[in-house]
Amino acid sequence: MSPPPGLVVFLSHTAAVSGAELAFVRLATALGRLGHPAAAVLTESGPLDGALASAGIPTTLVATSFASREVTIGGSFARLIRGGFQMLAAGWAAGAAIREAHGSVVVAESTKALLMGAVASRRARVPLVWHVHDRITREYFGRLAPIIRLIGFFAAAGFVANSKSTLATLWTGRRPAVVSYPGVDLGQVPERGPQRPAAEAALVMVGRLAEWKGQDLVLRALARTAAPVPLVFVGGTHFGEEDYARALRDLVDELGLTDRVAFVGHTDDPLRQAAQADVAIHYSRLTEPFGQVVVEAMAAGCATIAAAEGGPAEIVTDGVDGVLVPPRDPEALAEAIDRLVADSSLRTALAAAGAARARDFSLDVVAVAAAELLRQVAPRTAAPPRPSFPRGTAR
Repeated sequence: MSPPPGLVVFLSHTAAVSGAELAFVRLATALGRLGHPAAAVLTESGPLDGALASAGIPTTLVATSFASREVTIGGSFARLIRGGFQMLAAGWAAGAAIREAHGSVVVAESTKALLMGAVASRRARVPLVWHVHDRITREYFGRLAPIIRLIGFFAAAGFVANSKSTLATLWTGRRPAVVSYPGVDLGQVPERGPQRPAAEAALVMVGRLAEWKGQDLVLRALARTAAPVPLVFVGGTHFGEEDYARALRDLVDELGLTDRVAFVGHTDDPLRQAAQADVAIHYSRLTEPFGQVVVEAMAAGCATIAAAEGGPAEIVTDGVDGVLVPPRDPEALAEAIDRLVADSSLRTALAAAGAARARDFSLDVVAVAAAELLRQVAPRTAAPPRPSFPRGTAR
């Protein structure tokens, strides 16, 4: 085994908090316990600051004109080009901060961070690892997908993918590449009661309200179920997704589901919300790269239904620890809901097996693969456990 690297610096283009950001905070925390001190560089301030501070991860904010919300796949070509140059400038500033902190390896936490990291790692003269949270395919990135793969191929010294499904979309060549599933802190799993009888069963869907997450498909399935089972949506919106949230509420009215559906918004404790339900649903419209909330729902003791593709198909074994249904098929989803709601014994068996399966995704278990890749990419002597990485700005 190679000696551990020194300071591992995670680079993020955003300070918003979603599944990918939570995954990297948890990975950084677990790496610290494995002897890999970690820090973070952000290009904007926001909720992620607090999550990193709570985890005890030193963070610095680089001064940059880059605005991540303005650079999107569907945006204008001129804005995309301008944003590209801004990302390169942000990477240059990040490289200065990483060099000053004596970082040993940079971990890019998104496709935008990959472009920044390509510059930052060269200025800091350290290797770049791409932590890939998205499937690099046309359904996500359109015609930019092969360009993003090419940047990763030339810029990254190693790859950490959040699933086999994601890894299969990358061009890695002969460079080190591993799957390190996003981990779950099983110490935060709340206690829950037994599965309730059919007449009292309840459904939950945890996730950001975004069109690609497929909440509208779940509503259309709910309208087809034989039993009037209630459903709670747990999750808020990010910038630009408010129209979809309003459309969902309109669809609830259109389908006559107002007495069965509730929206509770964002919560910092989705496990507790999931533990109040009997069946959890995850049904993304696009192929889900991993599906962290699937593991969380299983850990919370829910019988879980998910689409039979992408990351969820790697987590769930159909009929053993959950139910897999064809994707983008509300009728098939409705049939699965009816089957589980009607059979509390089946729900109990699936929930027990699901909770056991969730333990395979505990933080310290899944972080080992990423830790070993970092050893290969940056075989250096370990830095002190509490690195000096001052909070502030860098240029």
